Amino acid sequence: MRSLQTRLGLLATGLLVNASVWASGSIDGPVEKQGVNLHAIAMFIVFVALTLGITYWAAQRTRSAKDFYAAGGGISGFQNGLAIAGDYMSAASFLGISALVFDKGYDGLIYSIGFLVGWPLITFLVAERLRNLGKFTFADVASYRLAQTPLRTFAATGTLFTVALYLIAQMVGAGKLIQLLFGLNYTLAVVLVGVLMVIYVTFGGMLATTWVQIIKAVLLLSGATFMALMVLSHVGFSVESMFATAVEVKHAAAQALSAKAGAASEAAAKALATHAADASEVAAKAKTLTADAAKAAKANVMAPGGLVSNPIDAISLGLALMFGTAGLPHILMRFFTVKDAKEARKSVFVATGFIGYFYILTFIIGFGAIMLVSTNPAFKDAAGKLVGGSNMAAVHLAHAVGGEYFFGFISAVAFATILAVVSGLTLSGASAVSHDLYANVIARGRTNEAQEIRVSKYATVGLGIVAILLGILFEKQNIAFMVGLAFSIAASANFPVLFLSMFWRGLTTRGAVIGGAIGLISAVVLIILGPPVWEATLGNPAKSAPFPYSNPAIFSMTLAFFFTWLFSVTDKSPRAESEQAAFLPQFIRSMTGIGAEGASKH
Repeated sequence: MRSLQTRLGLLATGLLVNASVWASGSIDGPVEKQGVNLHAIAMFIVFVALTLGITYWAAQRTRSAKDFYAAGGGISGFQNGLAIAGDYMSAASFLGISALVFDKGYDGLIYSIGFLVGWPLITFLVAERLRNLGKFTFADVASYRLAQTPLRTFAATGTLFTVALYLIAQMVGAGKLIQLLFGLNYTLAVVLVGVLMVIYVTFGGMLATTWVQIIKAVLLLSGATFMALMVLSHVGFSVESMFATAVEVKHAAAQALSAKAGAASEAAAKALATHAADASEVAAKAKTLTADAAKAAKANVMAPGGLVSNPIDAISLGLALMFGTAGLPHILMRFFTVKDAKEARKSVFVATGFIGYFYILTFIIGFGAIMLVSTNPAFKDAAGKLVGGSNMAAVHLAHAVGGEYFFGFISAVAFATILAVVSGLTLSGASAVSHDLYANVIARGRTNEAQEIRVSKYATVGLGIVAILLGILFEKQNIAFMVGLAFSIAASANFPVLFLSMFWRGLTTRGAVIGGAIGLISAVVLIILGPPVWEATLGNPAKSAPFPYSNPAIFSMTLAFFFTWLFSVTDKSPRAESEQAAFLPQFIRSMTGIGAEGASKH
């Protein structure tokens, strides 16, 4: 038992950095086993006990399908806003953006801005209408006046694609980083995450998932705030001094690397002149150091263009982040947990505030890591590289500013982070299977709530097993493109159909299904043909990718909108006419809430 607790405690710390690799690549190379952190173990056990208690409490109050999928619609706007923020403030955001700022400086903000600007879109265009029209999933809205079977089949397919890719990224990222931190068995780490995820969702449903998200959001905001304050205290709470210090540190590091490269070049020249046995190895090392030194000399942490210099990629990435947010099924599902459209709007307002504040903190944390981590030899390996790579910058900063106890606290937050994210994803995937496919496509409405919940729990177990197997199968793969693909699919398939179903009278079933399918397929194909997969993952030569851009959303999303429009306006069938005629009643309900789902009592 003690051995299991020790391993679970180590798991907590490793989970802190789960999918942060999506922003800056996969984790490769040998792992380094670290010492046992007793503080992390203790806090981890407390957190697990707390969340299992919440699951038990939620299980007693989960009696209907509405309770299971949407917490009975009884979550307040403030609570739901905090839970949405928890969904969005993943370890990918916490460590991924901090790592980008640590590496690229100013340009690391491009992801923060891209994530954040999606929320006003949801506030003014999606939240209210979604809550008034839907029941449990966004397929309820998309199929409101269109044919149920083809629309729900397409919507469920898009949801499952997005969920599967996100789950792979979470599981692989967690397993690899646990290996990196502690040298634990990768398979064991993935299985533990999958089992706990299934327990929370199967027994607690949306109510348990919501409260795990809320607790995680509070803990993460508290921890990030403390880190940011400690960083600012080192520069007299002057942001200008923080930037200036970071620039000086980077400049000094570039000079040191240049001197090291010069010495290596001299050693290589000497080795070649004397025909030393290791001359070729010494020369290769000198060449690498020289290239690194040249790159460091050009770097400017306060200048733009260090991360995305291609305008097409920049625009495409921005579109994926902005519109993909409005198409993520586990985010959209949260709007059905509140009692009415007013609370849905309040949810987005609260979430936007917390998320915006959080991204400001990650920016400070990134610059703080430049000042306090990159200058501390304790956080570097024998080669002078940061232990664990740049993705570990915020972890090392937590240790630097708060010692072992704060590091233990962050470890517990880490576990909450990945568990909350995978629980939300699993619940949205299970609802697509049970509510959209089983209840409305296979059974065609001839089922009851007990059967639907039973299927949803089976689907949860099935998704847990699939997530574990895919996590093990994709262990060696670069996972950065998987989350990018998830956002691209959400922006190219889910968002166009959802948006047009609510705002365009002319949309027909034929247009929605064909256009959405083209968006989904084109996003997948273009990602595979792009440099991140074609070159980095499949090992093809540099600049050989048939599709030259890393982010396909500007193309795949345009294709989705165009073909949805084309196949809708050319549809002259009687069904198309009736679907267009049904737009006015749908519009009235979306604006007034007349006939919308109400909250149930717990």
